[in-house]
Amino acid sequence: MATYRIMIDRDMLQNALDTTQAESFTLITPGLIIEIILFGLLPILLIVLVNIKPIKHWGLYLLRRLCSVILAVLLIVLVAALFYKNYAAFMRNNSGIIKYLTPSNYIAAIYNQYDYLKYKNLPFVELGDDAYQEPSANSNGQKNVMILIVGETARANNFSLGGYSKDTNALLAKQNVTYFQNTTSCGTATAYSLPCMFSNMTREDYNPKLANKQSNALDILQKAGVNILWVDNDSGCKGVCDRVPTIDVTQKYQNASKLCQEGVCYDDILLTDLPEYLDHIQNDTLIVLHTIGSHGPTYYQRYPDEYRKFTPTCDTNEINRCSQDALVNTYDNTIVYTDAVINQTIDLLKRYDNRYNTTLMYLSDHGESLGENNIYLHGMPYSIAPKEQTEIPLVLWLSDKYEQQQAVDRQCLDVAAKTQPFSQDNLFHSLLGMFNVKTTQYHAQLDILGTCRTTLNHIEPK
Repeated sequence: MATYRIMIDRDMLQNALDTTQAESFTLITPGLIIEIILFGLLPILLIVLVNIKPIKHWGLYLLRRLCSVILAVLLIVLVAALFYKNYAAFMRNNSGIIKYLTPSNYIAAIYNQYDYLKYKNLPFVELGDDAYQEPSANSNGQKNVMILIVGETARANNFSLGGYSKDTNALLAKQNVTYFQNTTSCGTATAYSLPCMFSNMTREDYNPKLANKQSNALDILQKAGVNILWVDNDSGCKGVCDRVPTIDVTQKYQNASKLCQEGVCYDDILLTDLPEYLDHIQNDTLIVLHTIGSHGPTYYQRYPDEYRKFTPTCDTNEINRCSQDALVNTYDNTIVYTDAVINQTIDLLKRYDNRYNTTLMYLSDHGESLGENNIYLHGMPYSIAPKEQTEIPLVLWLSDKYEQQQAVDRQCLDVAAKTQPFSQDNLFHSLLGMFNVKTTQYHAQLDILGTCRTTLNHIEPK
């Protein structure tokens, strides 16, 4: 809280419970160890040395304590009576401050987490049992293959595709991609945003207690006959991929690749097995690549040395001690590397153009604070989170064959991407629409391509 200006609530507690050992170690700094010694171990030692005398007169002891409590309550009432308007206005404009109050913040977080876990025993609700694929009106006989790259901690503000002054997307700028200028996340942490973006719930009505107790987009696509593969290089899928084939490349290659060190792998590792998998595809297929992306605070460990484009850099996990320029440079280098990974994936799909109609989508789970207003990392309550944590990049690449098959109006899509707001609410319906899946769960108005198909190829529910 003191170092990164984070707030403690149930979502932040969930982040701590879901994190990996490798992620946890990145937060252990000399400053943290010194604070634990000064404000933890030394006070404990002083308490241990105190000679506590036994209470002889319990009645007098309790009376004194009761008087102390009554006086404290009277003082609170007096202050409230004299300054209520000031406090009311302050709390109304700074409602999140209660999550800075210790120990009530983490006590409330623990209770709310207990209440959240009670929902684990709820029965699973099957959605989309009516789902089926309708053949495209312009079918060319080839299967549709889509790669969805889910980024980690990438914020829109640092993508040059969106107007950022530093050239962080030099490679994607040469590809025929569509960049969506105004896209927001569902939450400010992976454990919240990831299940949300694949669910049929919008951010306004999203219930994290129910998200993993009902079918998501991957489940419904799989029911409709689409092959699904989740490939993970982050801290897991937070329940999203529990019912589909999954590969954890971090575990698979941690001791067998130069791309992996100390339990963490560069995102290039996600492409290792893809050519072999693509060689044997027989049905329409969605491959999800879950990247470690720009996960902090050790941004300098997220990219190989050859992607150290901007200098000086902040090569430490004590990011609050780095200059703003060095910290932003290091973060920008992670985006440069992400740009390269997306570009490599597009080039890989192009090699299969004679066999499949291919597409790629990239979007991040949430953004990141880099010291703006003295706030770092992410996980702020959404209602008060800065835009750096909620505005995310969204990139779409369509092969010519897929564009023709789906009769996509490229001009319409480019205009929509520049002028209309989008969010992670669009992902569920866009995935169904891009594979021509018909179901009552699908809503065309939330499909990114829904209004830009030039033929009657829209997917409407029965």
